[in-house]
Amino acid sequence: MKDTPPRPQWQTHIGFISAAVGSAIGLGNIWRFPYLCYKDGGGAFLIPYFVALLLVGVPLMILELGLGHKLKSSAPISFASVSKNWEWLGWWQVIFVNFGIVLYYSVIIAWCLSFFFFSFDLSWGSDPDTFFFKQFLSMSKGPFEIGNVRSPILVSLALIWFLNWLIVTLGVEKGLERANKIFIPVLFFITFVLVLWSIRLPGAKEGLSVYLKPDFSRLKDIKVWMDAFSQIFFTLSLCFGIMIAYASYLPRKAKIVRDSVTIGFANCFFSIFTGLGVFSVLGYMAQSTGKPFNEVVTQSIGLAFVAYPKAISLLPVFSKVFGILFFASLVIAGLSSSISILEAFTSSIIDKFHYPRKVVVSVVCIVCFFGSLTFATQGGLFWLDIVDHFITSYGLVLAGILECLLIGWVYKASLLREHINTVGIWRLPSIWDYSIKFITPFVLIIILISTLLKEFAAPYGNYSPLAVIVIGRDWLILTIILAFIFASRRGHS
Repeated sequence: MKDTPPRPQWQTHIGFISAAVGSAIGLGNIWRFPYLCYKDGGGAFLIPYFVALLLVGVPLMILELGLGHKLKSSAPISFASVSKNWEWLGWWQVIFVNFGIVLYYSVIIAWCLSFFFFSFDLSWGSDPDTFFFKQFLSMSKGPFEIGNVRSPILVSLALIWFLNWLIVTLGVEKGLERANKIFIPVLFFITFVLVLWSIRLPGAKEGLSVYLKPDFSRLKDIKVWMDAFSQIFFTLSLCFGIMIAYASYLPRKAKIVRDSVTIGFANCFFSIFTGLGVFSVLGYMAQSTGKPFNEVVTQSIGLAFVAYPKAISLLPVFSKVFGILFFASLVIAGLSSSISILEAFTSSIIDKFHYPRKVVVSVVCIVCFFGSLTFATQGGLFWLDIVDHFITSYGLVLAGILECLLIGWVYKASLLREHINTVGIWRLPSIWDYSIKFITPFVLIIILISTLLKEFAAPYGNYSPLAVIVIGRDWLILTIILAFIFASRRGHS
């Protein structure tokens, strides 16, 4: 029988909080939340948003932190401890996240890193739209025209994977904890500087008014509430296997409930605060160009790589500095999330097979680097869009429903609640059991059904049905097959 090394442990509580918050805060906080807030009723959207945080976000966070802490294992081994028949679910979570989300996510971080360097001389010129889509990405006409790997992306992508490898190889204390203790304060500081700078720009007040002006009539729209619940679920790194792994490194006494609330609210307030800067800049852009606000506002990739560079070029002074800070914040936010995804899968392999960390991380990073090249091609943006849609809309939501079923009904939520109350300071009320058994799965089932109905009404993103099936659905099916293969393998004792 092999001697297994003692389980790593966070050296400080702030180290754990920084890592967990760093995992939750990602690129979506900066470019997805502000747009949702603008689209779904401004300040009024904060009502369903915080309702979603309290009804789904915090209860699920408590579940994952509590389970990881009690069983001192990664997601697959924790689920296997509950029932051998459910080990596959833990593997499915860490596999579709590691061999799905992080593959394309690393490419987006690579774009951010490239634009960080472009900011030194504003390389995008006067037409960021043409620069990004035609020159930088050199986009093909569709997903089946993959084309070549883009060399400007390749260099940045290699650097991103090297940083992922370096940090995770160093382990929990010297790698993840030390990196996040640097990343998160720096990210918060840069964000604070950018927001303070942005709200003083001409036109910022108009932008902020559009961002936060409450339209309470929008609360009657069920789609607004679904947007709020979906955003909370996706933004907190729930059902990624990350929080279970991170909690397994906590000491015997742990503030599970308090930490869950802290992580949830820190993530949400960061999103809201970042939105102040985003819409201040868009307000300035609208005033500078003389265009209506609805013509300059955009979401996701268009916001970060087209609208923002355009606005940066229009700044009267220190435009290069602003660009450097903005894209530096995106790189840091992305990296703090990608290392957490890599750790969730790495810890699962180490827990079951007891291979050395350096070997595991090295092999996984090499495989993932080559896997991510698909998304760095001329057709990569199409693949990114389709794979992201299927993994987040179906994979994560279905995994969340099954996780609630496993812990709420098979394991019994009350048993986990007793453990959480034994080791912590804040007591968890029995209503939490009902949230895990009924409320959270009900909400996730509604989200899943709604997405399916849209899918049957029209193919996602107006792609051909063949592209949606081959790239999206089959990618997800492949991860399920791999999950059962990993679960069926015997671990090394």
